[in-house]
Amino acid sequence: MALRNAVLAALLDGEASGYELAKTFDASVANFWMATPQQLYKELERMAADGLIETRVVQQERRPNKRLHTITPAGRAALHEFIASAAKPTAIRDEMMVKVQGMDVEDTAAARAAITERMAWARAKLARYERLRNRLLDGRSEQAYLAEAERIGPYLTLLRGISFEQENIRWAEFALAAIDRRVTSNI
Repeated sequence: MALRNAVLAALLDGEASGYELAKTFDASVANFWMATPQQLYKELERMAADGLIETRVVQQERRPNKRLHTITPAGRAALHEFIASAAKPTAIRDEMMVKVQGMDVEDTAAARAAITERMAWARAKLARYERLRNRLLDGRSEQAYLAEAERIGPYLTLLRGISFEQENIRWAEFALAAIDRRVTSNI
């Protein structure tokens, strides 16, 4: 999947600056797509050149001018074409898993530290995702939200991010307990 598809999907919510898109990526899209602000700004330039988005400049006093981006009909068509195409299976490429795979007795402390750090990161992301979920629901039940919301895709992908981080935490707790049992049995 190209970054442009994630940007086009994010622009369905309306006009946004590159800064706002970067915040959106960090807050909601990050559960399934990562992009640095630099990658995002370069992609916005390419998308504008390809006619997928329109960009307008807003003059600002005491600040640099703001560039606001909107999806064009060609961008919507490209997004619909992407949605209709077959989705490729996801391949996991995780540096920490290579470390855990390769650890032996001398490496357990380092592996344990990496897993503990990952678990803390997953818990922080899970807390952010839960706050976002509460904001989206805005006091409504999940069933009411799914029946009434104009677009349910952001909520469904958020739920996937929540379950992903919950599983990361579950696995980390299991892995840490297994390492601890192994270390104590070797003493």
